[in-house]
Amino acid sequence: MIVLGIDPGLANLGLGLVEGDVRKARHLYHVCLTTESAWIMPRRLQYIHEEVSRLLAEYRPDAVAIEDQILRKQADVAFKVGQAFGVVQLACAQAGVPVHTYGPMQVKRSLVGTGRAEKEQVIYMVKASLGVRELFNNHAADALALALTHLASAPMQARAAGLALR
Repeated sequence: MIVLGIDPGLANLGLGLVEGDVRKARHLYHVCLTTESAWIMPRRLQYIHEEVSRLLAEYRPDAVAIEDQILRKQADVAFKVGQAFGVVQLACAQAGVPVHTYGPMQVKRSLVGTGRAEKEQVIYMVKASLGVRELFNNHAADALALALTHLASAPMQARAAGLALR
């Protein structure tokens, strides 16, 4: 299974691709897309859409795992992140790739065992799970953590879907 993890954002959007299953995952690619604050909003969203669409076409992932953030205190940030989130979902829909959302605590629990884990613990587990030593940008590391979370959750989701069909 190939999973594209996405840490949504307008200024910085993390993308991370992994392949395998919960027992053996392999790092395929990661990047942090950056849009310039001087760009007009339509240009920023277009760039995100184009880059996500390009990755979807090139790697043909089986699923996309995206962070479902709730930003209660910063309405302006939430609005901008929401626009990036929507553009990403549009690209996935156009490519026919299912989208799964995970909250930050779900990701931390999946990788570290506790929803209160520190960022450094999550990054350590991403590196250990993928067998890589290089340092990742925080947004790319978060994207890879989302992809790994989906690899761990996918078998249970498939079983639950099978039971629901009965």
